[in-house]
Amino acid sequence: MIEKIKHFINHADLRKFRFWVQLFFFIFFIYGSYAAIDLGRELPIFSCGYNHETGGTCYFMPLQHQLARPWERLFSAASLGVLTSFAVFLLWFIIFNKAWCGYACPLGTMQDWMTSLRKFLKIPYSTYTNDQYKHLKKIKYIFLIIVILFPLLIGAGFLDGEWRGGFCKMCPGRLITPMFVGDFSQWSIDFSSKTAIFLTSFGIVFTVLFFVGSFIKKRFFCFFCPMSAMHYIFSDAALLKLKKDGDKCTKCGDCYNVCDMQIKDIADDVESKNILRDDCIFCMKCVAACPEEDALHVDLVNYPIFKSTKGGFAKRMEIDRWEKKDD
Repeated sequence: MIEKIKHFINHADLRKFRFWVQLFFFIFFIYGSYAAIDLGRELPIFSCGYNHETGGTCYFMPLQHQLARPWERLFSAASLGVLTSFAVFLLWFIIFNKAWCGYACPLGTMQDWMTSLRKFLKIPYSTYTNDQYKHLKKIKYIFLIIVILFPLLIGAGFLDGEWRGGFCKMCPGRLITPMFVGDFSQWSIDFSSKTAIFLTSFGIVFTVLFFVGSFIKKRFFCFFCPMSAMHYIFSDAALLKLKKDGDKCTKCGDCYNVCDMQIKDIADDVESKNILRDDCIFCMKCVAACPEEDALHVDLVNYPIFKSTKGGFAKRMEIDRWEKKDD
């Protein structure tokens, strides 16, 4: 029975599975409040609190407000609240690792839908050069510094209080996710101060870039996502792992060719066992595309739950041929 289950999983059509899981989580996190669902304010995805119908809120919103407290309060017994929130965030994260990005994040799902639209219109996508890739991937860490350092500077009195929640005001999620419940109020510039003008104007520009960039490049925003950077810092503690057996890898490049994040190590690195990288969204497309038996596999607490197989690869290639014939 167990072998039959393993065979079914390893030969499954990952794209259909992922589509339905993403759709479920999108509805869950965008409209969850209508069903009285609230998973709290410590979620490791961009489920934005500016959408008042959300089924749970991105951890960055409460984190910035917590860290902006005056230092005498922050570094006192009140810090227990900050630590408790962080512990909840960590508990959510370690369950699925960066699969939160590939399967549950509403902004990630929207980018995949825009990629599907581009494919339907038969418009080719563009990729980054190696030099562009190396430089652009650093931006997510700059945004993470804004998320953490700027609130601390507010608490120390070095920054104006209007920078509290600064990243939230710049984030595309603030403008996009409320639109799905009919709220377009975030599409405006706050003229109350120079800081407010800058932050809200940046947010509008960044959101326009989100739509244009995500249509041209796969998972455009994920290269700049500070939540992805935060994930990677704690990924070693996660229960779900992406592993590689370099001895079985032939460097055919199939895994790299399907990688939306252009991670070359997935094909070139035959030394590392843990092949997860900071840009990885844990979509598992690389595992599904690998033709070598058990060269790539996803482990849950060191037990393989999905692995590359020759039979699974052959079946998925047959599905690809039929779909291309239908197109």
